[in-house]
Amino acid sequence: MAKSKDGMVETPLRQGSQSPSTVDDVSAFLEKAKTIKPQPGSGGRLIFALDATMSRQPTWDRACHIQAEMFQEAGKIGGLKIKLVYFRGFGECRASRWFERSDELARAMSRISVQGGRTQIGKVLSAALQSAADEKIAAVVYVGDCMEEDVDMLCDKAGQLGLLGVPMFLFQEGRDAVAEQAFREMARLTKGAYCPFDAGSAQQLAELLKAVAVFATGGHKALQALEKKGGQGARLLLQQIKPG
Repeated sequence: MAKSKDGMVETPLRQGSQSPSTVDDVSAFLEKAKTIKPQPGSGGRLIFALDATMSRQPTWDRACHIQAEMFQEAGKIGGLKIKLVYFRGFGECRASRWFERSDELARAMSRISVQGGRTQIGKVLSAALQSAADEKIAAVVYVGDCMEEDVDMLCDKAGQLGLLGVPMFLFQEGRDAVAEQAFREMARLTKGAYCPFDAGSAQQLAELLKAVAVFATGGHKALQALEKKGGQGARLLLQQIKPG
C-alpha cells in the first residue's frame, strides 16, 4: 500500500444546543478513567483519531497544538508513538504510520485541510482494530462533534476493541445529543471514558489529553510525576485512579 510523503495511507474499508462542559461532566469522565490501565507491551502506542469534516475547521489548529503537548509530556517519561487517523470529504479516511516525534506529526497535520462530508467513525474503529491486531496499543483517543452512522455497527466494533483490552477516550465538541449517546456507549463498551468540551474548555481538554498520553506511556507513577510538576489533568486523574 503506497504512502505519501507525510506518512499517510488510505485506510482499507472493513464493513463490519451546545453548552459548556460542567463539573459533573468532568467528574463522570474521571470516574470512568479510574479503571484504565495501559496495555502491557503496548510501548506507549496511542491512536489519535480526528473528525476532519467542515464543522471541525475552528478547532483543527487547536488539535494540532494539543498533539504536540501530548508528545512533549509523554516524551519526558518514556516516549509516545501516535498513529493519526482522520476522515473527511466523500469517503476519505486515512491512517498514518506511527509517529515518534511531535514535529513530524505536526507537519503531517499541517498538510490536512478540512472538507465537507459525513462522519466515518466506523472506518476509524476498523483502523484501530487492524492496529490492535498487528501490535498492542494502549488506547484510542477520538475527537469529534457529531455521529451520522449506524450506532449498532459502531458499538459492535467498539465492543471488539473492548475485548482486545483497548479503551477509547472520546472527546465531544459541543453537545449534539445523538453523538453524545453513541460516544458514551462506545466508551462504556471499551471500559474507556467520555467527556464533552467547547471553546471555553479547550485548555482543560489539552490537560486531560496530556494526562491520558502520560498514563498510556508510564502508568500511575508517571502521572504522579506529572502532577508534581503542576499538571492539572494529572491531578484530576489521580483523584480517581488507584495504583494498579
